[in-house]
Amino acid sequence: MNRLTKAAVIALALATTAAPMMAQAQDRHDRREWRQDRRDDRREWRQDRRDDRREWRQDRREWRQDRRHDRRDWRQDQRRHDRWSRDNRDWWRGRPEFRDYRGARNGYWYAPGHGYYRVEPRYYGYRWRTGGYLPSAYRNYYVSDPYFYGLRPAPRGYRYVHAGNDILMIAVATGLIASVMNNVY
Repeated sequence: MNRLTKAAVIALALATTAAPMMAQAQDRHDRREWRQDRRDDRREWRQDRRDDRREWRQDRREWRQDRRHDRRDWRQDQRRHDRWSRDNRDWWRGRPEFRDYRGARNGYWYAPGHGYYRVEPRYYGYRWRTGGYLPSAYRNYYVSDPYFYGLRPAPRGYRYVHAGNDILMIAVATGLIASVMNNVY
């Protein structure tokens, strides 16, 4: 064989073996790049998830703080408005003791938390005075929340009682009127 033929055979042999080797090398390189891309994608995805969780926690923290401030403001408003006031004509609206209240009725008194009760005609419009006595029929209509009306707790043996539009502090045993708060409502 001459040299030229030998060179052609060798070139042909090299071409037939080198092409698959090159393709295999290219395939490995492609797979390596593909794996690297997948790793990068996963890394970015995990970082995005971390960022999302951080933002979510921060948002939740801010929401809790806002809610805490809202509750604090609401409690302060309640403290401010949760008191009886002669200047506020609608102080009683929304209070649970007044849910049955439908306005003044002739021959009846209204006791918050107790409802309407019939009154003897001689006591309708009666002006209670300290030192007088409250009839026993009207001694059971206790004031459930004296603090709301700005009253100190009654001393031992005394109670606050609703009598018409007035609040009286009476001795429980005798009905002696110790103090009078006129025209509460």
